[in-house]
Amino acid sequence: MLRVLKNVVLSSICFCFFLTSCVKKEFEDFYKRPDNLADPIYQQLVSRGNFTSLLKCIDKAGYKETLSSGGYWTFFAADDDAFSKYLNSIGKSNADDIDAELARKIVTYNLVYNAYREDELIKYQAPGQTTSIKPEYAFKRKTAYYDFVYTTKIKDTLTKVINTNRNGGLYVASDNNNKYIPYFSIKSLQGIQLSASDYKQLFPNADYKDFNVVDAKVKERNIVAENGIIHVIDKVILPLDNIDSYIASKAEYSEFKKLLDLAATYSYNDEITKRYQALSNSIDKVYLKQYNPSLAFAPNNENFLNSGTDAQINGYSIFVPTNAELLAYTKDVLKYYKTFEEAPRSILYDFLNAHMWRTQVWLSKINNEGNASGETANFSPSAIIDKKVLSNGFFYGINTVQRANAFHTVYSFAYLDPKYKLMKFALDGGLKPLITIPAAKYTMFMMSDTEIRAAGYDYYDDKSNWGYLKPGTTGTVDVSDGAKARINRILETSVVPTPNGELNDLSGKGIVEAYNGEYIKYDAGKVYASGNVETNTPVTIDSSGAAINGKVYYTKNLLTFTETPVPVTIAKLATNYPSDFGHFWNYLKNASIFGEADNSILQVALGSFYTFLIPNNAAIEKAVKDGVLPGNTTTGVPNFTSADPRDVEKVTNFIYYHILDKNTVASDGHKSGGYATLLKNANGNVLFLNVVSPSKNNLSFNDAYGNNVTININRSNNLAYRTIIHSLNSYLKFNVQ
Repeated sequence: MLRVLKNVVLSSICFCFFLTSCVKKEFEDFYKRPDNLADPIYQQLVSRGNFTSLLKCIDKAGYKETLSSGGYWTFFAADDDAFSKYLNSIGKSNADDIDAELARKIVTYNLVYNAYREDELIKYQAPGQTTSIKPEYAFKRKTAYYDFVYTTKIKDTLTKVINTNRNGGLYVASDNNNKYIPYFSIKSLQGIQLSASDYKQLFPNADYKDFNVVDAKVKERNIVAENGIIHVIDKVILPLDNIDSYIASKAEYSEFKKLLDLAATYSYNDEITKRYQALSNSIDKVYLKQYNPSLAFAPNNENFLNSGTDAQINGYSIFVPTNAELLAYTKDVLKYYKTFEEAPRSILYDFLNAHMWRTQVWLSKINNEGNASGETANFSPSAIIDKKVLSNGFFYGINTVQRANAFHTVYSFAYLDPKYKLMKFALDGGLKPLITIPAAKYTMFMMSDTEIRAAGYDYYDDKSNWGYLKPGTTGTVDVSDGAKARINRILETSVVPTPNGELNDLSGKGIVEAYNGEYIKYDAGKVYASGNVETNTPVTIDSSGAAINGKVYYTKNLLTFTETPVPVTIAKLATNYPSDFGHFWNYLKNASIFGEADNSILQVALGSFYTFLIPNNAAIEKAVKDGVLPGNTTTGVPNFTSADPRDVEKVTNFIYYHILDKNTVASDGHKSGGYATLLKNANGNVLFLNVVSPSKNNLSFNDAYGNNVTININRSNNLAYRTIIHSLNSYLKFNVQ
């Protein structure tokens, strides 16, 4: 029995062994490497026989196993002819003389993540996708190469540094900041409306037909390997500098480099330090080199704006002036601060950003692309003396400067002069984008810090707001949005749109509308806003300056505003010029719509814009005779105090029809057409007047009956609280039915 059981067990074991052997054979047959599968990249290079130098570099770099096994790579492979030329250029006889570090650079920079045929290289890979489905035409791919920690001198001390991999002062330790390699297929160039000539502008000495990698021609393309695609090139390509390192390497741009250094910061990074120390057996600390977030981009960042695959289709551009040009420009522009280091940092950033484009600028499209400030190049392409394709963008050296709008428009007179810091700060709160447009012409009356403070205003950093205390008074400073509104009102009255140079000559007499809709007047070199008229303290001109978009005047006093209600101003005019304003004032002050206690007029809101059209006494007497106003219809003598409801209504209607609602109209020749009055007809519809102003000092109004009534120019254009007051030679007729 025992012998039978032993035989059964033995038979079972043999059967299981036989069965397992059969299954293993089937498994190996099924999963064995197909006979028709192409060799891996490394083995293909060996079998081709003309890559001996490159293979030596692969071995020294430690990438033999990587390129001999599974993977998914694109490899730009320089053949032996290419290496022969390269070795000769660096004074070496063969690839054995190349050290491991240089070999690593050659291999990894020509090794691209993922496998791409030429027609796939030109397509943009959307984030999170491995297939090229986007229509954009790409011309860069991320490589396996990255700069890790390097040594540089900071304040005369050799320091270990790593570059940032983000803009805006950010950093992601898990991102190695890999470099990108550019390639130029004629298909991708044509896809972005470029041609071979655009490539030749950047690489004038390169031989280009239809597919180059940097300045190397692709001799053979789309060689399929088990672990990727090989493209054979006729030149050894080394890792390209990024913008930061290229500028640092060129002595002729050292002054610009100094300015970039002012925007750079170095901060200790514990995570990178530990990683570096573990790899190098060093005790050195590593510092992260970043750039101020105010800069358009970090020149040492290999990633593009989104820090993703967007670098496949775009990059940065920078136009850097030579030392001589930069120093001359600095002397010309920084008359008060002398150097960018002494100036506020915003001036430095505006200068740098004027030369930085957050896009890749091709020379044929230089006039179509705006820099970080939205300004196109204002220099000729002939000023470009150096062109370089870099790992993170394009570099152009220029023998001029990009003249930033902030430095050459009317804004610059406040921006670049420390005596006008408060005015500059107020302009930054809203007007700056408008007055820095070269094509938008302005005249600006300068407001010095001394004048602003003398008027009772100042900015309080601790409260982040403006404050105001009326001069000559004591008490608590009003730090509030109300104080801010007051200083902004003065500022906006001091900025005048002058598309035709209306204020280039102040020796005559005239009136113009300021930015905020209020009007200012000038007479024989003296300038008045409503407050200046009221206090008889005109703004006088010391000197002037010219900008590319207008003119500035250096002044004594500010253009102030009145806070006096309009009826009080009318009463004063009636006192000074009774034959022009007396009768109207007497009707107004006795009208049911007038509030004597606060000098208000019903439906006239304090702070809104109005135009008062006041018929002179003769015109009002004519209205009395016509029965339009209460009084003696035979003699024309007015009755200012009639309590008859019909007379009260006549006065109200007459006054309302002679007030333009929410609009100011002066005799500057700029406004015409229909304007609403305060009067409504029986159906509640607003009645309009037609303004006729074909030229300066020529202003009249057409009433409901087509009558044209002119202003008395010598008694018109009176400035009141956001109001213009005119004297009319006749009255305006209306119909409320």
